[in-house]
Amino acid sequence: MTKPKVLILCTGNSCRSHMAEGILRNAAGDLFEIYSAGSKPAGYVHPNAIEALKEIGIDISAHTSKHLDQYMEAGISTVITVCDNADESCPLFPGKVNRYHWGFEDPPKAAREGESEMDAFRRIRDEIKKVFEAYAGGYREALNHQLVS
Repeated sequence: MTKPKVLILCTGNSCRSHMAEGILRNAAGDLFEIYSAGSKPAGYVHPNAIEALKEIGIDISAHTSKHLDQYMEAGISTVITVCDNADESCPLFPGKVNRYHWGFEDPPKAAREGESEMDAFRRIRDEIKKVFEAYAGGYREALNHQLVS
């Protein structure tokens, strides 16, 4: 049985989409094939995104910044946008595709008063973790319910 393919989109594919990809892969890599990409890739993964996930035991150090075009014909079944720009510019993918938008602040620009840039990355990482782990848990629960029924 092939696993559904999930694509997580952001504009730059340098922070939020990579954190979400790593977190979802950690929570549900047995259920989904998970990818991330950007509409205007930055060309790198932000070191603070790598560090923020390393702190919770998830290694994304080998991730690269990719353009969404390489996934247009990849059989993606679910597209999740994690920034408003990507949501607004998301192209239509072929076939029946589930589409969700869960927007998060851009970590390098999100530091609040008294908060370091790294603190902002941690805060947004934790927000992403809460949402994507809930998504994985709900999907797993629905599958288990189908198996029992």
